[in-house]
Amino acid sequence: MKITVYGKQLTVRESLKALIEKKLLKFDKFFGADTEADVTCKARKGVKIIEITIVYGGATFRSEEESDTFITALDRAVEGLERQIRKNKTRLEKIMKKGAFVIEPEDDDEFVEEAEFSIREKTYPMKPMSPEEAILQMNLLGHAFFVFYDDEMHETCVVYKRKDGGYGLITPEK
Repeated sequence: MKITVYGKQLTVRESLKALIEKKLLKFDKFFGADTEADVTCKARKGVKIIEITIVYGGATFRSEEESDTFITALDRAVEGLERQIRKNKTRLEKIMKKGAFVIEPEDDDEFVEEAEFSIREKTYPMKPMSPEEAILQMNLLGHAFFVFYDDEMHETCVVYKRKDGGYGLITPEK
């Protein structure tokens, strides 16, 4: 696994980088050697934040944790990733064999200032997928909604998590 460690507005010590690499090596049993893991370390108002993103075969695993120390945040983030992987292992294996989807968020987030709104803009390539695959990807990312290109309808659609625990699908009107 290729591990890249970033520090947002701080310099990450070599000892922390070594610990991050050691902790993430346990994921080698799930992923191939060409898998990339990006780790971002941040500090805001005395709180240490670690964000880990692993992209493998089109699926994106992401965990963000905060704590008093980077080490505790790292431990929690690694546990969160491991839970995601184990929870979705069977479904992911089935999808990875089909090569059904690829979603890769770009690192180039732009902030566009208009009046009193700050808009964070992201772009990513959309490969056709089913609503079930979109729901799986949304859950892996920990988001409340997910925009995707439906492979059967040939339209851009949105899946979202409902307050009652179910899921919703928004499709364009014809």
